[in-house]
Amino acid sequence: MTGVRNGGDLVVETLEALGAKTVFGIPGQHALGLFDAMGRGNLHFVSSRVENNSAFAADGYSRATGEVGVLFLSTGPGALTSLAGLQEAYATGVPMVVIASQIPLEGLGARRKGMLHQLDDQKASAANVTKSQRLIQHASGIPSAIQDAWTEAISSPQGPVWLEIPQNVLLDPIMVPPVEDALAEAADNPPRVELVREAVKWLATAERPAIIAGGGTRRGQAEKSLLSIAEKLRAPVICTPGGNGAFPWNHELSLQSWIEDQYMTEMLEDADVLIVVGSSLGEVTSNYFTFEPRGRIIQIDAEPRVLESNRPGLGIRADAGQALAALDAELDAALTQPHGKRADWHGTPPETLVKDTLAKVKDRLESQDLGKELKFMADIREAVPATMQTFWDMTISAYWAWSCWDAREGQFHSAQGAGGLGFGFPAAIGGAVGLETTGNPGGSARVLAVSGDGSAMYSISELATAKQHNVPVTWLIVDDGGYGILREYMVGAFGKATATELARPDFVKLAEAFGVPAVRVAPDGVGDALRAGFAADGPNVVVVETLLKMFAPTHLEA
Repeated sequence: MTGVRNGGDLVVETLEALGAKTVFGIPGQHALGLFDAMGRGNLHFVSSRVENNSAFAADGYSRATGEVGVLFLSTGPGALTSLAGLQEAYATGVPMVVIASQIPLEGLGARRKGMLHQLDDQKASAANVTKSQRLIQHASGIPSAIQDAWTEAISSPQGPVWLEIPQNVLLDPIMVPPVEDALAEAADNPPRVELVREAVKWLATAERPAIIAGGGTRRGQAEKSLLSIAEKLRAPVICTPGGNGAFPWNHELSLQSWIEDQYMTEMLEDADVLIVVGSSLGEVTSNYFTFEPRGRIIQIDAEPRVLESNRPGLGIRADAGQALAALDAELDAALTQPHGKRADWHGTPPETLVKDTLAKVKDRLESQDLGKELKFMADIREAVPATMQTFWDMTISAYWAWSCWDAREGQFHSAQGAGGLGFGFPAAIGGAVGLETTGNPGGSARVLAVSGDGSAMYSISELATAKQHNVPVTWLIVDDGGYGILREYMVGAFGKATATELARPDFVKLAEAFGVPAVRVAPDGVGDALRAGFAADGPNVVVVETLLKMFAPTHLEA
């Protein structure tokens, strides 16, 4: 390298040494040192149009690849605009390193010098949506700070970590030599031995064990251990929206993801020992807090604040993967005969009970005049290749998918962590970029994004990003002329809806104005349209104008 190096070079060199390949963000005045340094390095930069969407894209990159998402932010308004996206990553446990620029050092300390983008304490704004926040005041501290941030991001509970670097620290010449290597290893987070042994004691006498698999199961890569434990115990398994895909959908013990159905609630309430992995038993998982388990609960989570936050139980603070592996091994050592022989739900084998409960759910749905919705979701599932990853916004289609989507060999991603609008399309862009970056070129990197017309408007500007980078993403927009789920909620609660109807653009013409191919089809044409989109090159849009209904909320029956 020739010429004078600065703090920006240290950022880029450290990220590259840690294995970063792609960065998301938007340039800004105080961050120019970062972007100038990228021109001397090997990082691939994906420029979004709104910082919140940059955060969603870095989130989607991490979810799709299992790698750390990296986000560069400008100061003040740029940094603040990212926070809603970071809330989703924080709530869902997505590892990210966020590097925000800052005003020059002389302006810090809440002095009101009138500098552009100045905040009293910028990093304090990120305190609710990141694991930690740190200001780097000297260039020599940059490599270690980024290495520490990366380590913290990948250590369970995973999540985004915030660093900020003043403009002059990024720009001033340095004497620090080029970064040659950096090492970040996740901190160990095993379960306590005595807690695992106590859990096995409970399970050894259980006749009706059951398992709720939350998002932490997937983040901890605990799927293999989950399957082994479930089969040993003959324990029915239900996945939360975040845990969707953690357990084989068509397994004879799989309750799939019908977590919002009262038939499921009643069955799980009857378990004498309930293992809850990577879930807080929160609003959705508890069928809107109607869930009243009568048995004992073993709750496993890497985040200590989650343990017993909704129900008392044996709380085991640990990474889900490590905890289930330890539990599986201890079961092998403790059980002298196949424990599954004990499994008996009041005279009914668990496999039969699972089959019967799923049949009850199916019958309930088929009694509600939901033929269009059931066919629509089935047509999407049939069109999507088994290995394709999907990204769902907060929209009626996604609420259906939370319960009915069989992820198969692909991964299911939604914004259910924080529940903000606008996640689907930018996260899908990040996911597709990540799959391309990590060796899945062309069609094998293609992903599907699903949005409603309301949520689509949050990220419509990212059509420019998708076009600029020729991202292989197909965007399905289900246009019902408003905030459909809020319309349904309000009509149900008050008899009428207020402020839910929306003027919206012609999405096909709008996409075409960005140079992105688009097509409008009737609901029964969605499958063929998606298949055509999946076979194409670069981004494309499928618009379906239809009004979908939700299935009846069963928690109101409780």
